[in-house]
Amino acid sequence: MQNTYLKIAVIGASGYVGAELVELLNQHPLISELQLMVSQSSDASNLCFSDIHPRLKNICDLPFQILSETWIEQNADKLDAVFFATPHDVSVNLAQIFITKKVKVFDLSGGFRLKDASKYPVFYGFEHQQVQLLTNAVYGLAEWQYEAIERSNLIAVPGCYPTASLLALKPLTSNRLHLKNGLIAVNGISGVSGAGRKTNLATSFNEVSLAPYNILQHRHQPEISQEASVEVVFNPHLAPYKRGLLSTVTLNLKSGLTQADVEQVFTQAYQDQPMIRLLGTWPRIDNVAHTPFADIHWQFDDKNQVVVVCCAIDNLLKGAASQAVQCLNITLGLPSQHSLIPEKKGSRND
Repeated sequence: MQNTYLKIAVIGASGYVGAELVELLNQHPLISELQLMVSQSSDASNLCFSDIHPRLKNICDLPFQILSETWIEQNADKLDAVFFATPHDVSVNLAQIFITKKVKVFDLSGGFRLKDASKYPVFYGFEHQQVQLLTNAVYGLAEWQYEAIERSNLIAVPGCYPTASLLALKPLTSNRLHLKNGLIAVNGISGVSGAGRKTNLATSFNEVSLAPYNILQHRHQPEISQEASVEVVFNPHLAPYKRGLLSTVTLNLKSGLTQADVEQVFTQAYQDQPMIRLLGTWPRIDNVAHTPFADIHWQFDDKNQVVVVCCAIDNLLKGAASQAVQCLNITLGLPSQHSLIPEKKGSRND
């Protein structure tokens, strides 16, 4: 994608993730035109963005447009990129249309994250009809897939649980420090915004108590295992707070490794990654909520060769929208953090 002013469409712009994405794209200096699309049945179909999100009144007052075949025919070939914040099957059905017209696709659904098409009926409830696209899609974990993202026309932006879990795991597994065939337990806790904007009694703030759900069958388990190249046991939990996600990973390391070995792989992985903050204390949700950062800390038990790694992110930002913008920046040849965090000021020599 050329580094020029861009025309972008967001499909599924009225949901929580879509709204965060629209706000970030609206402030991106290289985007000249933004179109916000919703389905015919959406309750936002006759409204403007700021009608649903009043805090952005006079900042983003763009109207929601109805996604239709006519709109696609008239507009798709004029776009530089499209972002899907839609149900999984919607992105699967539409992605090829835009790719054929040489529009880059950033998919925030799970439609292209898994490489094995046979897992979609099991974990997502539908048969995947775009196997070739599934093969070509690049997993958009920004800190780990820069070169592949830069070359791709279809980026599968990771889910929130996998983002936090993989940022914690990959420095260890990619360097093969983990004990082969050892148990790797991943415990994730998410706020209720991860369940989406639609009304559901089970995820109503007043009804939610801290509790596990979908144990041993959650759709993010194969995603984490695939990208970490190890089998994990994933235990998701829903908590009574609005936004933020905490993932705690526990695994055995090979014998003879030290605290210095663990520190080295995390430092090598993230010392040049401004969106990753390596901490000296355990991360807190409040410190990452409403930010695009991932906070990571670990502790190593050399007696038992056990390491515990904790990663905190905002589920709607680093776990979705801001990571999608990181991927866009990468395709533009920009630093992935462009427009997401202020540039550091140079030091003064008085």
